[in-house]
Amino acid sequence: MELLDRYLHAIEFWLPKRQKQDIIAELSEDLHSQIEEKEAELGRKLNDVEVEAILKRCGSPVEVASRYLPQNYLIGPTLFPVYRFVLAVAVMGCVIPRCLIWLGFLIVDPAHRVYLHMENLWMTVFYCVFFTTLTFVIVEKSGAKVEGLNTWNPRKLRPVRDPNRIARSGPLGEIAVAVIFNVWFVSAFWPRPAFDLFGAQITPAPVWQTIFWSFLALAVANVALAGVNLFRPYWTQLRASLRLLCDGLGGLLFCWLLKAQILTGISAPGLPAPKAAELTNSINGLMSRMLVWAVVTMLVILAFDAYRIIRLRSGHPRGGSLGPAVHDLPNPTLNGN
Repeated sequence: MELLDRYLHAIEFWLPKRQKQDIIAELSEDLHSQIEEKEAELGRKLNDVEVEAILKRCGSPVEVASRYLPQNYLIGPTLFPVYRFVLAVAVMGCVIPRCLIWLGFLIVDPAHRVYLHMENLWMTVFYCVFFTTLTFVIVEKSGAKVEGLNTWNPRKLRPVRDPNRIARSGPLGEIAVAVIFNVWFVSAFWPRPAFDLFGAQITPAPVWQTIFWSFLALAVANVALAGVNLFRPYWTQLRASLRLLCDGLGGLLFCWLLKAQILTGISAPGLPAPKAAELTNSINGLMSRMLVWAVVTMLVILAFDAYRIIRLRSGHPRGGSLGPAVHDLPNPTLNGN
């Protein structure tokens, strides 16, 4: 049979020299048996189309040969899930911060958005992937055993946690910090012509009054949201959306504060007017330079808030269970089995 001979010859090409004769003999015997059984069933010789169908069911020559070859891989199935996780974290650690910084420059100072050069970024990603892969290949080929994969105790596994449940310590901490900070904030920065701060008289810009009341209103909203979370410690789509809104408004207000040139003058005993003006400009300039990092921080926080909403919409079960409870499973001993 020409088709069968060509098929076996194609498989033979991919087999190791020492074993190819034995493997081909075994395959030839098996395939001839399948063909003979089919011929006995039909009561006639098979044509080329029918033989072709049998060979296709067996698989391509490379696929068949691979079943007889030793399994060679750079990173084995035991380490591969760990490798994939570490590689994803490493790549995100390279790409996300630089992209956020670039986005911050694009929003705040477009003239400097070339800070992020794509060629440098891709080279960084390449080196990250290369050295991470090389490390895992060395571990795999050296035969070293990863301690955490071989010595583990079921009792030490992390408990199942509901990601939508809010630990009561979180809202309590938020309320305590907000009350302390806002009492100080109101007493120190209540809108007036000048503040007395550490013996210096600081004159704010007129826009400070708007910023002050906006911050205070937002602080009250955050405390109210934390109070609801304290007594109803589960995220809902409404409260998660309110958190996103509050964090977004807070970030925008803080960025506005940094960019608004909020100081118009500083005076202190023994401080000459030229030095006071220079100090005022320096502080305003420092606040402007912090704007990029404020934008990056705001984007990171908003990304976490958005992820929380997406998780809630995906319908994650409240209890975080991965399946039915143990007591809900059928017990064969109760059925007499």
